[in-house]
Amino acid sequence: MLLSRFDMWLGWGEDLTFFYNDAYIPTLGSKHPTALGQPMSQVWKEVFEDVKDRIFSVMNDGVATWDEQLLLLLERNGYLEETYHTFSYSPLTGSAGAVEGLMCVVSEETDRVISERRIKQLNDLAAALLKAQRRSDVTQAVHDVFAHDGRDFPFADLTLFELTDRPYPGSDDTAFWPVADIERGEKQKVIAFENLKPDLPTGPWQIPPREALMLAVEQPGEPEAIGALVLGLNPYRILDDVTRDFASLIAVQIAGALATIDALSAQRRDRDRLWSLSQDLMLVCDFDGIIRSVNPSATRLLGWQEDEMIGHVLAEFVHPEDLPSTATEVEKLAQGITTLSFENRYRCRDGNYRLLDWNAVPDSGRIHAVARDITRERQLARDRERIWAISPIVKVVTTTEGIINAVNPSWTKVLGWTEADTVGRNILEYVAEEQDAAKRRLGRLAQPDAKVVESQSVFRARDGSEHRFAWTTVPEGGMLYLFGRDITTETEAAEALASAEEALRQSQKMEAVGQLTGGIAHDFNNLLAGILGNLELLELRISQGRLEALSRHLETAQGAAKRAAALTQRLLAFSRRQTLDPTPVNINQLVAGLEDLLRRTVGPSAEIEVVGSGGLWTTLVDRYQLENALLNLCINARDAMPDGGRLTIETANKWLDERMARDRELPPGQYVSLCVSDTGTGMTPEVIARAFDPFFTTKPLGEGTGLGLSMIYGFVRQSGGQVRIYSEVGAGTTMCLYLPRYMGAVTETPEPEPTQIELGGHGETVLVIDDEASVRSLIVDVLTDGGYHVIEAADGPSGLKVLQSDLRIDLLITDVGLPGGMNGRQVADAGRVHRPRLKILFITGYAENAVVGNGLLGQDMHVITKPFGIEAIANKVRDLIDEGDKSAGSGGEA
Repeated sequence: MLLSRFDMWLGWGEDLTFFYNDAYIPTLGSKHPTALGQPMSQVWKEVFEDVKDRIFSVMNDGVATWDEQLLLLLERNGYLEETYHTFSYSPLTGSAGAVEGLMCVVSEETDRVISERRIKQLNDLAAALLKAQRRSDVTQAVHDVFAHDGRDFPFADLTLFELTDRPYPGSDDTAFWPVADIERGEKQKVIAFENLKPDLPTGPWQIPPREALMLAVEQPGEPEAIGALVLGLNPYRILDDVTRDFASLIAVQIAGALATIDALSAQRRDRDRLWSLSQDLMLVCDFDGIIRSVNPSATRLLGWQEDEMIGHVLAEFVHPEDLPSTATEVEKLAQGITTLSFENRYRCRDGNYRLLDWNAVPDSGRIHAVARDITRERQLARDRERIWAISPIVKVVTTTEGIINAVNPSWTKVLGWTEADTVGRNILEYVAEEQDAAKRRLGRLAQPDAKVVESQSVFRARDGSEHRFAWTTVPEGGMLYLFGRDITTETEAAEALASAEEALRQSQKMEAVGQLTGGIAHDFNNLLAGILGNLELLELRISQGRLEALSRHLETAQGAAKRAAALTQRLLAFSRRQTLDPTPVNINQLVAGLEDLLRRTVGPSAEIEVVGSGGLWTTLVDRYQLENALLNLCINARDAMPDGGRLTIETANKWLDERMARDRELPPGQYVSLCVSDTGTGMTPEVIARAFDPFFTTKPLGEGTGLGLSMIYGFVRQSGGQVRIYSEVGAGTTMCLYLPRYMGAVTETPEPEPTQIELGGHGETVLVIDDEASVRSLIVDVLTDGGYHVIEAADGPSGLKVLQSDLRIDLLITDVGLPGGMNGRQVADAGRVHRPRLKILFITGYAENAVVGNGLLGQDMHVITKPFGIEAIANKVRDLIDEGDKSAGSGGEA
């Protein structure tokens, strides 16, 4: 018992000596601890008479008792207090078997009982107030509800300041509630009744209230209280915060009811104002069609004065064609059927007709109708329908899932699908390409926060053709509204234009190559003459037995061949089409490497001077595009000096401050400049302004594409730089490229050391495939002398047969361009099906990155470019085979 969390007390012996556990202490209040060991009749003397019958039943008869929420007025805190308890009395027997005491297990439920009671009273008050139509009804409802149940507040009275009713109970002329304090702004006030002598109601209690709580009744937005609520206080409860809150809720309910009544009164006034001010036509007529009243809008809409309509029948104003349908609608109203959205035409005083949309209800033997003028609205709707019908834009309405609800005639005109073919189907069914992308886009448009989307997609027409559309999709109100423009022709034209522009760009590039080759043709023929002449001398000296000058003739022929190879590679580099990645470039070194080419290209009529700045910064740029740009600038400078002159190539470091950078439309910072100046004819301001426009040229027809400077400008701008022209007519031109300084690490490329022939094959087998017998013979001789076993093939199919045999093959050397229907890459890929670890060396006479078409080499694939020296091919083969020997590990054939 002592450790139980339930409230318990025990009475023992004839006097029921009182014992209790800790959980029971709150119930005792101030009686603890003196109650311990006292007779129960003394501890609870104020309620002993209420429970003694139960005690006798237990002690005398041994019968347990049970009470639920029993009201007990306990004096445990210095005053009699309303409490409620659920408890049981159980007999306790002694050693002899007789009842010698009792056990009480009790649960105080005062708070729950009072809370439930107050909730019910609030509900009862709300129901009573709901029926109130006047302010006096509210006062009466308050009186009635608290007269019915006054346990919390034995009486209630409501004083509304604008009313003259006397306060309740009003038995004495001097007994008025002191409401002046509330009128002055006080929110709550406790009234003591020592000085008041009214015959106060007691409610269910035996004694009247000793105090009353007066509260202000307030409405939101009102600066002052509109009334005072007086609530008599329960004499058996103290006024605590919970009771004050309950009283405040009652005041709020009363204020809400008063606000509703005020609002209804305002609505009646508003209805009167609406009748007068409404823009819609309102009328009241009998079921026989006689008009009894009209609002002022009748005159505004139709032109008739009020007395020109009242007393007349509707038929006098309705269009003759609309009379039958109007008569039918009036008959329905006479039968009690409400009219919704009925349309007819009414004659105006000037003889025209207005289309009116009516709503009408039958009430009290009359028809009350409201009409909206929809003449303009219907005209706009017809215009919208016409726009929908004749618009060349394809318009589609779908759900957010893509189900088509409507299409306009342009859909059928462009795609051939009729409305019957289309409505109800998903729009994705008509998408011909990239359906997954369209489905994802549709999913995004279905989101609640979706925005307008611009997109393109290809749709399939009924005849199988395809059309590309530019769509604007607007999500609104759970639907998607699509507006599509057929851009098939535009797209094809744009693709054709892009192709033409690319062809022109390549033409311009090849024009530069033509300029280059024209300048070096003489030197290239000289180199060939040197090669052929020295070879003939070698043949002659050998036949004569004069061997002392052989090395000199060999060195001369080899040197001329190497210079010819360098010229060929330079031509290939300038003619390639692919774009290369930018790399750190020292422009001084780039200019030095191009100087010989530039001199040959420009020719002897122009003197070239190169002025390279010391300590030039590095820039990050596409080396080959920069070389191409420099070549074009030099060619333009040469063309600007038809009678010869000086061409200067100058580099410098530039630090651009705010002003200088702003002049060049660049961010402030460090830049490298490359300038090409000439002493030629110069340019007018008009020509300078258009110099970078694509296809603009001042050269005669057929001598230039007009793309050179525009390509240079685009390349430099994409590299983060700028191009500027400084020129005066007759004083020459300077073209300056400004490129950002590169601050990253630069890897120096070491100078190549002379290559030595390293023989040392040990019988490894090499398959050589080349359709050029002289090249194949050269490779075979070099490798055979180096100790390798060599197998030859003149075309792809022959070489593939060898690869598919059981012969050991350590290395495949193949030309890229082969006859017989298979190129070198195809042979290599087919060979690796049977020999997955086969090492491959491609040889080609084209630019190195054109070897495999897509520019990608597989694992253990390498390239060597024609022409090559015998030491280069020998050392390359040795490196590849040695690498293969190391990686083989446990051995095994390739």
